[in-house]
Amino acid sequence: MPKCDICRARDAAVLQAHTGLRLCKACFFSDIVARTAREIFRYNMIRYGDKVLIGVSGGKDSFVLLNILSQIYEPSKLGGVTVIEGIEGYNRAEHIDEIRRAVRERGVEIHIVSIKDLWGASVDDMVRLSIEKGQRISPCTYCGIHRRKSINLVARELGYDKVATAHNLDDEAQTIIINILRGDTARLYMNHPLRPKGSELFIDRIKPLRKIYEWETAKYAYLAGYRPQEVECPYLELFPSLRVRVRDMIYRIEASRPGSMLRLLEWFDRVFDPSRLRASESIKLSTCIICGEPTSPGRTLCKSCELQIGLLGKVEIAKRTMKRGHSI
Repeated sequence: MPKCDICRARDAAVLQAHTGLRLCKACFFSDIVARTAREIFRYNMIRYGDKVLIGVSGGKDSFVLLNILSQIYEPSKLGGVTVIEGIEGYNRAEHIDEIRRAVRERGVEIHIVSIKDLWGASVDDMVRLSIEKGQRISPCTYCGIHRRKSINLVARELGYDKVATAHNLDDEAQTIIINILRGDTARLYMNHPLRPKGSELFIDRIKPLRKIYEWETAKYAYLAGYRPQEVECPYLELFPSLRVRVRDMIYRIEASRPGSMLRLLEWFDRVFDPSRLRASESIKLSTCIICGEPTSPGRTLCKSCELQIGLLGKVEIAKRTMKRGHSI
């Protein structure tokens, strides 16, 4: 068994293909924590005294983010939020209990909300209605948009300064390529850590794990003894997305040229730095006429309300939004 290339004392447990280093468990953990902290400090993601809400899905990435932030930042300033999507067989009671345990063990407060309670319909409801109406909309679209909207609402109404999500390097590399293929320059700039806020209704989002490979978060969680939910979302195989095809392409490149994803993200950070934009080019978001939440420039409806109108009708969605009253 080869020894760790860093400490030279313990047996190696991990081979980092992008560095060529063999690392023991302790040195691997230290490396991941240090790289995450470096990214936080590089972009001033967290300022002293900030209250940070962590999106905790129960998966490996959110566990690693929770674990690291509770080590390098004051746990009393952290919170966790879990959004129950309403997917039969996926949001199980034991899964939620495991999330509660992991969060509270680290002295972090947890908030659990559901898409159905907040927006009137679960993801299962939305998918069922969509299929009945003959709409070919990916379940991931309904889920992702309403999850993001829910987390922002919880953070704003409970007084958090930042929302930390567990997007890893693989996620970021895929998003960059997708937006390049779509020619979506605005979204490229909005994916940068220094992006403009766009609306005071948005709580600043940070991605501390953006330079950490997905295989590294999986290895970290495994070595830490955490076992994430093993049940996969049943909708993953419906309407295969562009992201899946881009992911497979990137993985082939990374396998032949280790470090390619890191180099892509470093290039992106340099070229798409929003500080290069003139003030007249800064992105200001509009407000949805139904729910009052931010929407894309020039749009009168946010994507969430647009989707629900397509399923339920404008009058019904307006009634549900007013009934909820925007309170957690």
